[in-house]
Amino acid sequence: MFSETPKGKKCYNVDKIGFFRDLAIIFLCAKLMGLGAQKLKAPQVVGEIVAGLLIGPSVLGWVGQSDFLSMMAEIGVILLMFGAGIDTDMRDLLKTGPKALLIACVGVLIPLCGGTLLYGAFYGFGTFGSDQFLSAVFIGTIMTATSVGITVQTLKELGRLKGHIGTLITSAAIIDDIIGIVVLTFVIGFKNPDSNPLDVVLHTGLFIAFALGVGFAVYYLFKLIDKRWPHQRRIPILGLALCMFLAYAAEEYFGIADITGAYVAGLILCSLHDSNYIARKIDISSYMMFGPVFFASIGIKTKFEGFTPELLAFSLGFVAVAMLTKVMGCGLTARLMKYSRRDSLKVGVGMMTRGEVALIVSQKGLSVGMMDAKYFTSVILLIIISSISTPIILKLLYRGEPPEEGSEEEPKQVPAEASKPAEALTAQ
Repeated sequence: MFSETPKGKKCYNVDKIGFFRDLAIIFLCAKLMGLGAQKLKAPQVVGEIVAGLLIGPSVLGWVGQSDFLSMMAEIGVILLMFGAGIDTDMRDLLKTGPKALLIACVGVLIPLCGGTLLYGAFYGFGTFGSDQFLSAVFIGTIMTATSVGITVQTLKELGRLKGHIGTLITSAAIIDDIIGIVVLTFVIGFKNPDSNPLDVVLHTGLFIAFALGVGFAVYYLFKLIDKRWPHQRRIPILGLALCMFLAYAAEEYFGIADITGAYVAGLILCSLHDSNYIARKIDISSYMMFGPVFFASIGIKTKFEGFTPELLAFSLGFVAVAMLTKVMGCGLTARLMKYSRRDSLKVGVGMMTRGEVALIVSQKGLSVGMMDAKYFTSVILLIIISSISTPIILKLLYRGEPPEEGSEEEPKQVPAEASKPAEALTAQ
């Protein structure tokens, strides 16, 4: 924070302390816009995304992209997914597993076909296997990924995360991302001979086996710790360490998205007696710091430069096709499973957000030459519109329904720790 001058005097290093200013602007604007969104009967996440758009390079230019903010945002989405895993009802998850798998598969196939046809309608397909054909398929691949972080936060604000539909959406979105990564590797495999699609399938299977093995061992270890030191802060601290380790292991050793590892870590701990206590402690960091940075960063990354009428038309079509194909694919599949029309629409809408995974896929396409840089703006536009519209539509769909059991909309009980001595609360 300080550096020595030739005369021995201390001075501020602007390069080191500039992120303090950025964080102050993000926290203040995200909170104010979040409160404004609440006043308009919209979830706070909508306001936080709009705040990032306003303070970012596209409008006011107060905050720019940086590696520091990107890492903060990554921690934010990991904590969201960890919290989603902890809040999951394992019985509901096992019950919805096969249904979530089918919804995810159809939710990948329909957008993949829709995006490919959209690109072909604007620019042609070329011959099978040509660069133009692969670019068309890659545009469809971008549309396959679902941003579960935004939907999770919205369901959490609405008090619907633990319900059957909330669990179904979360499970399907996680599976959706895994399938999307497999599809990405297959598509790149046609462009780059060094990429082996079979390796991704193998690594995914290995990660599932690893998660099951580690999961059982860690669960019983945490169960012993929970019994020996109940309701003490060492438990959420160890839980956070588990979250970060599995997020790292998933991406580093198995090529799976880090958010999948974080979600698995939450699932491992969701059946503990103190799972709610862990969730509350973790939620403090997520709500106060990392969550607002994650959602604001979506707006900060948005740049509307170099738009031609043709690119604008393509971008609008890109957004419409990406959102509608997810709603149709996932919603109609849920409807075929005998869910009500309203619940089926919730599933479809909950799956239509795009975020960090779509950005990762796009950047990968740019690096291997499968996508022109100009289409990156289309992806950002999709992320912005879907991220803002999804929370609003979900809130409308849930309007008038009674609170779910265990939701935040129920009358809050006095926490167990409130009746304990202060010494017990400060125990380490």
